[in-house]
Amino acid sequence: MLFALIVAAMSSWTGPAVQSPQVNFSVRSRSLQPGELVVVTVVTASPVTGLSATAFGSRLQPYRVDPLTWRVLVGIDLAVTPGIYPIAIETASPGGSGTAKYDLAVVAKRFRTRTLKVDEAFVNPPASVQKRIEDESAELARIWRESATEKLWTDAFIRPVPHEANSAFGSRSVFNGQARNPHTGADFLSPSGTPVKAPGGGRVALARDRYYSGGTVVIDHGLGLFSFFAHLSSIDVKPGDVVAAGQVVGKVGATGRVTGAHLHWTVRVGSASIDPLSLLAMLGSR
Repeated sequence: MLFALIVAAMSSWTGPAVQSPQVNFSVRSRSLQPGELVVVTVVTASPVTGLSATAFGSRLQPYRVDPLTWRVLVGIDLAVTPGIYPIAIETASPGGSGTAKYDLAVVAKRFRTRTLKVDEAFVNPPASVQKRIEDESAELARIWRESATEKLWTDAFIRPVPHEANSAFGSRSVFNGQARNPHTGADFLSPSGTPVKAPGGGRVALARDRYYSGGTVVIDHGLGLFSFFAHLSSIDVKPGDVVAAGQVVGKVGATGRVTGAHLHWTVRVGSASIDPLSLLAMLGSR
């Protein structure tokens, strides 16, 4: 069930002694649990020249919807524990600045465990590939930090493949009897060769083979929002390409650390990994 809450935020204003716009929040999410996308809409009584937001200790990137309306995407990362986490908003206008706050009450979520058998080289990699793994990790960390400062998607997000997800986001993973990091994406049991479509507009930030994820494409949708596709059998784009929703970026395969052909899709919002199905629920086509 979609969680929806509209709240008039209590605001404290600073700056010159002039009338400041009242700030209203509309907060929407499937649930307030780890792995969920929260869409925050901020409405002011009069136009403001800028708006900034922070949540979970990170600065977020709001975007303007119309002269009175702004939107902020907040990801609740897998590592977030239950508790109260404030979303802080600051507005700027010719008459001064204003601040407002809304508290997210994050509740616990139980994730299942999946046990998989894969090539031992993908569980305990040989020394000969350690440098490659480290370099690829550093490259991805740099990409996450360099998202476009403008919104690159224009339409509702779509499914990259027509098949249903068969491996749940957040599952605790055990490879060859050894616990590894939780599953930070959704897996779709699509046949090898199935075209993979860009879920939304953006710019290709990475398109190449990687050790763990095999054939990989990363799309920067702007404002800290990314799609990461893994295990592709072929790649049809290159870094720097501008793609539209529905454009084919590659084909499903079984490359990297896999047990068979499928599409792995990870979505990041700022520093948070979220369930791609949450993105589709909140910003997808109805």
